[in-house]
Amino acid sequence: MSLRVLTALEARVLAVLVEKQFTVPDSYPLSLNALTMGCNQKTARDPVMSAGENEVLRALDELRGMSLVNRVSGSRVERYEHNFRRGINVPGQAEALLTLLMLRGPQTAAELRSNTERLHRFADISSVEAFLVELSERQPPLAIKLARAPGARESRWAHLLCGEVFDAVPAAPGEPASRDDELLQLRAEQARQAGEIEALKAQIAQIKAELGIA
Repeated sequence: MSLRVLTALEARVLAVLVEKQFTVPDSYPLSLNALTMGCNQKTARDPVMSAGENEVLRALDELRGMSLVNRVSGSRVERYEHNFRRGINVPGQAEALLTLLMLRGPQTAAELRSNTERLHRFADISSVEAFLVELSERQPPLAIKLARAPGARESRWAHLLCGEVFDAVPAAPGEPASRDDELLQLRAEQARQAGEIEALKAQIAQIKAELGIA
């Protein structure tokens, strides 16, 4: 797969197209307006975004350049459909898992089995884990198993379509963190701040668009 790292918005646009194909098939392919609304949903999204139509359109153009999205003609309103499964060469089960990871962030195998119910029905958690392991062993890998947080019963999984993921486990009380742990925590904080900055940029762009400011 020759695919560059996606931005957070590109991943969200792609995932929304996959999701809506299954959840609202009568409205699929999606118009720009419907796609933007799907990207900015307040529920079943992590993080919550506030992207404007111009930003979503730019993301669509980039995804089309990577052959991950197609524009559908023959309608009064331009519509868009995804080419995710073929574009990255994964089966439908893996497509469903990556879609939910892009929409809702890191999740356990049990959470993924529940959340992917409308996209693909997995027989059990072990089958979910098998596809996640397969994604993690690809070259380059598309998913990663994160370190289990203190007190957590299960480890979470994350996708790697937006680049490397750092998930540090804090040191126990009274136990000094190693230099590696401190570096992981710093990188995780940088990633979190980068996400917040991107969300703020999207909000500012939307406000400027509404006010007619170039």
